[in-house]
Amino acid sequence: MPLIKLDMIKGREKEEIKSILDITYNVMLDAFQAPKGDKYLIVNQHEDYEMEILDTGLGIERTDDVIVFTIVSRPRTKEQKTTFYKNLVNTLHEKVGIRKEDIMISLVENTDENWSFFNGEAQFLTGDL
Repeated sequence: MPLIKLDMIKGREKEEIKSILDITYNVMLDAFQAPKGDKYLIVNQHEDYEMEILDTGLGIERTDDVIVFTIVSRPRTKEQKTTFYKNLVNTLHEKVGIRKEDIMISLVENTDENWSFFNGEAQFLTGDL
């Protein structure tokens, strides 16, 4: 049930975005052992002047192909997180040609009580999930 948000600069083709979403979903399923059907991906596209993603002093340069991934998820092990980060970056680089330096990932942890999928109910807490 991770919720994955992608922020990117406008200009990518529909097919490329679809590939990025499919890759992200498949890598997430594998790394987090999430059940199929837990597919919650949202793309936000911005004008180039609306995103400033610098290098935090690491000496890398970003291009307009930069993508920022924000994942809201249950707590994951360090191994699951590092596997997800590495596999996502490598697969997007190999299959879509996105530079590894242009992929930034932030995982925000929450717990089951922080989710309501519909009807204003906490499905994890009511036992529906």
